[in-house]
Amino acid sequence: MMIYLDYNATTPLSPTAREAMRPFLEEHFGNPSSVHAAGREARAAIDEARDRIAALLGAKPPEIVFTSGGTESSNLALLGLARRHSSKGKHLISNRAEHHAVLHALEHLENREGFEVTWLDLSSDGLIDPDQLARAIRPETILVSIMSANNETGVIQPIAEISAVCREDAVVLHSDMVQSFGKLNLQKQVSPEGHASACPLPDVASFAAHKFYGPKGAGFLYLRSGLPIDSIQFGGAHENQRRPGTENVAAIVGMAVAAEEVLRDLPNEQRRQAKLRDQLWRGITRVFPEAEENAAGASRLANTLNVSFPGFDSETMLMALDLEGVCLSSGSACMVGSVLASHVLLAMNLPPQRAGSAIRFSLGKGTTAEEIEQTLAALERIGQRRKPRQPNEPKYYAGV
Repeated sequence: MMIYLDYNATTPLSPTAREAMRPFLEEHFGNPSSVHAAGREARAAIDEARDRIAALLGAKPPEIVFTSGGTESSNLALLGLARRHSSKGKHLISNRAEHHAVLHALEHLENREGFEVTWLDLSSDGLIDPDQLARAIRPETILVSIMSANNETGVIQPIAEISAVCREDAVVLHSDMVQSFGKLNLQKQVSPEGHASACPLPDVASFAAHKFYGPKGAGFLYLRSGLPIDSIQFGGAHENQRRPGTENVAAIVGMAVAAEEVLRDLPNEQRRQAKLRDQLWRGITRVFPEAEENAAGASRLANTLNVSFPGFDSETMLMALDLEGVCLSSGSACMVGSVLASHVLLAMNLPPQRAGSAIRFSLGKGTTAEEIEQTLAALERIGQRRKPRQPNEPKYYAGV
């Protein structure tokens, strides 16, 4: 039996969303740009989905731009805004713990298009200092990009404070909110006495359906009204000339249904997942007393736990857990046979050994207390068969 604890990577498609998609995969297959009845039917479905998603965020329907997912949404935001507003300046601000969809887009602008990027520091818990951001803003600064919740650590940034800093200097703020939808209360306007999990929308925000039980291949960009942006693709006048290409009608319909469903019981589900996450960490400290919880001092998503296991490297631990039937991931990647430590943890100035032994546990709607206990039993078995470390062997390359 497989235990899936990798919900930050992707979530299973909601049965409700699947059923909503089915008619548009079968009988209602018209092109939404066609003027005949079949096309108008598809267009109406897209318009309704846009209305429903906008309502969930307290936004206006024209502020929602449908895309193929989080990567395209972030690329469109960063490349489109930077190019459109470059006449005002070419200075951008971000940090090294962003998702690669943001990092690589910014590096492209920096290396190929003459922009300058200021990379902010992170605390050892992965937090941005709004005061450092304020000091980094210059007259030629046109765009700041700070993710609201980190995909590896779950760290929640102080977006309200960051937004206030950017507004003070009239600088556009983009946020990768891919991991936040369905986990935080995202609203265009958040009252001061709002819920603790409330997170205000910035000027621009990126989202991906498959992170909240919608279909892969669908996402959207929230773009504040009146904020001009260049398209980064060439083609037709779709999405109000902001994103050309025939819309994926079925996926957009499924995304709207999944979005409504995941928000319906958000507070209770997040409390349930937080309880399971804490159960998992307590168990890990019992079976792996030397384990280290990363970003423990920061506010984090209820479903995310990032743990370093001294004496193991990330990839070896992942393979061992996979053999036990537990699906997880880490920030590490294999490059020509080498294990690379998480760029997020390194950006937090954690030692390479600690970063190179990190595993991310991410829970979801299907996670049960029984699965948590089975995962802990698997970790205990792995620990018991760990081979002795050789005197000169690096801690984070030890095998099992």
